[in-house]
Amino acid sequence: MSRPRRHYADGPFGQIHFQELAGAASRGVPLVLLHQAPMTSGQFDRVYEPLARRGIWPIGIDLPGFGGSDPVGRVPTIADFARIVGPVLDALVLARSAILGHHTGALVATEAVLAAPDRFDALVVNGPLLVSDADRADFLANLHPWERAFGPRPHAAHMVEFFDLRDRLAAGTIAADRLSDYVVQALVGSGPFWHGHYAAFMYDHAERLALLDLPTLILTNTGDLIHEHALRASAMFPRFAYAALEGGGVDIVDQQGEAWAEAVAAFVRPDAPPRAD
Repeated sequence: MSRPRRHYADGPFGQIHFQELAGAASRGVPLVLLHQAPMTSGQFDRVYEPLARRGIWPIGIDLPGFGGSDPVGRVPTIADFARIVGPVLDALVLARSAILGHHTGALVATEAVLAAPDRFDALVVNGPLLVSDADRADFLANLHPWERAFGPRPHAAHMVEFFDLRDRLAAGTIAADRLSDYVVQALVGSGPFWHGHYAAFMYDHAERLALLDLPTLILTNTGDLIHEHALRASAMFPRFAYAALEGGGVDIVDQQGEAWAEAVAAFVRPDAPPRAD
């Protein structure tokens, strides 16, 4: 497996860490990849190469406070997270690119397009999040307090707790070494653990999706925790393309990497021949 090349760019909140697959630039359509929370651009480690084989130049960015990117310095919004995309494109001397976000990253990708529509040719919303008042209240009463309280405990008990949580979500489909990597990705950032999901649940994705005016794909998988949100979004915005992989979960990028890369490439670069090798 080819390893991406790591870089830093200067951004509005300090340094931005990103990585891209060396050599793909000469033949690929540039595609920014924005990760879910709490992870890093390492979420896409196993699909950089499958994307490159399909004529895509993959560029993964760590959102502020996650991975190697400096934090915002206050409680961030989705709009704050989106401000780091432009500086990465500038660092790569790219006037335009396609952009994809997964879960929290899908909201950030949407906002990045709305903030600078002249810089993007296509958008892949991999897991829209249509938060109702009831959803937001449930988040604030349940997941949010747990995330706010999450932190170091003796004998790395917090790491074990998070490993077990991710193992349950994966339902036996992800090997222990990759689950361990998920734990590292969640904890390595310099920003508070809870910032990503908090920003996501405070964001009105439906309102912002309605403003889009570029080729957009709603990408989902039937086993995703928020698959129903994608169905609702597709019904609300029939002008968007729609694709769904069967099964999987929140870790679809690892569970069905080749099929996922094929679905992405078919939309971002429809002229490319199918590749599964």
